[in-house]
Amino acid sequence: MKLKLLVAAVAATLMGISMSAQSIYDFKVKNMDGKEVSLSEYKGKVLLIVNTATKCGFTPQYEELQALYEKYKDKGLVILDFPCNQFGGQAPGDIASIHEFCTSKYSTTFPQFDKIDVNGENESPLFAYLKSKQGFKGFGNGQQAQFMDNMMKKQDPDYASKPDVKWNFTKFLVDSKGEVVARFEPTVSMNFVSTVVSSKLY
Repeated sequence: MKLKLLVAAVAATLMGISMSAQSIYDFKVKNMDGKEVSLSEYKGKVLLIVNTATKCGFTPQYEELQALYEKYKDKGLVILDFPCNQFGGQAPGDIASIHEFCTSKYSTTFPQFDKIDVNGENESPLFAYLKSKQGFKGFGNGQQAQFMDNMMKKQDPDYASKPDVKWNFTKFLVDSKGEVVARFEPTVSMNFVSTVVSSKLY
């Protein structure tokens, strides 16, 4: 029994070392056709990784994300879109219908991937990694931020101490060296996001 516990402890330690040594480029994700894509394909690019939804109050951010992409894609920016139905069930339907909605309503052209979970037992390993690098730091100021804070506190009074993704359109910024350098809550203005993104481009 003691030997089993020792083996388990060693395995957990090694897993922890592996996780801490992991790079963003070690992850593989499924594209909208269900095929695995290695994030190593994006080495040298600045990445803005977003969990999205099509029926959310923040859904119009798709338009601003597309404008950001068009402005900076030639300077090395790639936006990676991961639809997620975990927040209010606001990303219903399959990935094909989600893609049709985004391209027809917002004319999106940045890469869109298969639907995922970003929290919980089935969470995407990529998002587990992103959260470990950039935890939650608050919703900021303003009416939207106060609304989100009040809503989250009703669900979990201790929510702010946890790194979980809180809602749709949370964004993680990865620089050209693969470092996760910033996290933007959906309440952060896209103008501010744009300013930070542009500062990381070559």
